[in-house]
Amino acid sequence: MTETLTLLLKLSVGVLILAIGMGATFADLGYLWRRPRLLLRSLLAMYVLVPLAAFLLVAFLPLSPGLKAALLVFAVSAGAPLLPRKLGAFGSEAYVFSLLVISSALAIVMVPAWVGLLGRHFDVAAQIAPSTVAVALGKAFLLPLALGMALRAIFPRLGVRLSERLIAGAGVVLGVCALLLLATHAELLTSIRWQGMATLVTLLLLALAIGHALGGPSPDDRTALAVACATRHLGIALLVAASFPGPRTTVVVAAYVLASAAVTLPYLKWRRKASAAASARQAASSGP
Repeated sequence: MTETLTLLLKLSVGVLILAIGMGATFADLGYLWRRPRLLLRSLLAMYVLVPLAAFLLVAFLPLSPGLKAALLVFAVSAGAPLLPRKLGAFGSEAYVFSLLVISSALAIVMVPAWVGLLGRHFDVAAQIAPSTVAVALGKAFLLPLALGMALRAIFPRLGVRLSERLIAGAGVVLGVCALLLLATHAELLTSIRWQGMATLVTLLLLALAIGHALGGPSPDDRTALAVACATRHLGIALLVAASFPGPRTTVVVAAYVLASAAVTLPYLKWRRKASAAASARQAASSGP
């Protein structure tokens, strides 16, 4: 049962990334390169400040070594392939797509570097070669993304229409599989206990705050970067987690799914209300 659900989960993510590629253009890739300040702030938030926040939490809170390792693993596993689905209508599509590609590509270098630091921190022989991360990202992310973009270039109108339908369908399958996995392994969540879950939620709240603060003057960019900082790349996280002692990976993933929903959904609801209020004020000020 677990193997079947895991396979469906991976396939739905692959289809989702393919659909994201079908909805993007090659011009979108260069969006952040043309805005170096926003690019630097985005990468600083995702790859430096969020991991540092996790280090501060594990340094000062009385947590088990396994839970500390799990928190740090998630903190360094940046790159958010599911970001466009989470944001929906929020954020500039070009910014979200450019951030998605650049952050995932940068993971090839940054994740092994962070794993080396974590290995020394926990005094364990933990190493991940950049080639290992590159192969994992190539299969699960870059290949379907490139295929989707190629289909968009060949069949532009059909690509856009199919993109929306595939994103909706893959999102449903992804959500159902995640819920079934949680139900199948619900008893494992008790091993994390309330302290562990509270710490994970705290880390995600800090990640949201970091992204929101560094997102710049555009409200949509703030929202997009905040959710990007609080969204982990589960494939990379599981790859890194295999190098460290600690909770079973299923427990870590289940805990993250719950904590991520508990944090990002209220934040996005607040941002929708703020956006609607700003639109109403703008309409009122421009009226007769």
